Amino acid sequence: MEETGTIDIKTINEKIEKESAFIDLLTLEMNKVIVGQKYMVERLLIGLLGQGHILLEGVPGLAKTLAINTLSQAVSGSFSRVQFTPDLLPADVVGTLIYNMKENDFKIKKGPIFANFVLADEINRAPAKVQSALLEAMQEKQVTIGDETFKLDRPFLVMATQNPIEQEGTYPLPEAQVDRFMLKTVIDYPTIQDEQLIIRANLKGGFEKVNSVVSVEQILRAQQVVREVYMDEKIEKYILDIIFATRFPEKYKLSDLKPLISFGASPRGSINLALAAKCYAFIKRRGYVIPEDVRAVVHDVLRHRIGITYEAEAENITSVDIINKIVNEIEVP
Repeated sequence: MEETGTIDIKTINEKIEKESAFIDLLTLEMNKVIVGQKYMVERLLIGLLGQGHILLEGVPGLAKTLAINTLSQAVSGSFSRVQFTPDLLPADVVGTLIYNMKENDFKIKKGPIFANFVLADEINRAPAKVQSALLEAMQEKQVTIGDETFKLDRPFLVMATQNPIEQEGTYPLPEAQVDRFMLKTVIDYPTIQDEQLIIRANLKGGFEKVNSVVSVEQILRAQQVVREVYMDEKIEKYILDIIFATRFPEKYKLSDLKPLISFGASPRGSINLALAAKCYAFIKRRGYVIPEDVRAVVHDVLRHRIGITYEAEAENITSVDIINKIVNEIEVP
């Protein structure tokens, strides 16, 4: 039995190595334009391979828009950008019916959501009904206009950005809606060396041209293959321990966290943590998941899925501090 297991892993490993060859090409192409934001690029790829969506938080000017635009160029996919504003309507995102006087009939005008890569810029600037129209499309992968339902193009990746500084005139995303994002990634400033390169490239008059190096078909195939990455039962148990420790910390010798957590991660959290770990292994061109893969993605998968109490806020404790404590306590397989 052991032997067949090993042979299987060997076969999976070879298959993954072959199928993930394009990752290097894609990263290389994106690095022509995106300087130093390796973490963000990796997270975008995890979202793309895991058929999930990403919420990016960071101050303006950290190449969030540029990153998803570059990715769409490298993958020969369509790209659209929606700038969320307080006067935006759901129809501005998904599309609407327009009356055609000549034909005395209504014609469907599709919105910017009909693209492979959709950038929802400053999602917290738009009212709840616009946010929910977008989030419904993200969840169902389809849109209804009038009485017609349209399937969205595949692959379909929504990258929403949030500015953490300005809170005036914003509509924070409700917890239930934030949960629909596979990852929430917080981006920091580039290093001094990277910023030097950014200045040089911009003063030189722009970056190199990004070529289309991966086909949409390759991405769709990779999305299927990612799910074949082998995950041992011990790793599954490790993921479940982490998730359950956010719900019942006292059962994991973490009683001090009980008054700090208002609600723990949902089952969507455990599904996404397992899937993101598989995607991370795939990016690292490995056919099996190791505990390090789980630890590499755990912050992005869980930081928006753990509610903190007023007590935690008063003590300046964030969901990241809680995740760190849990990850350090839970036994690694």
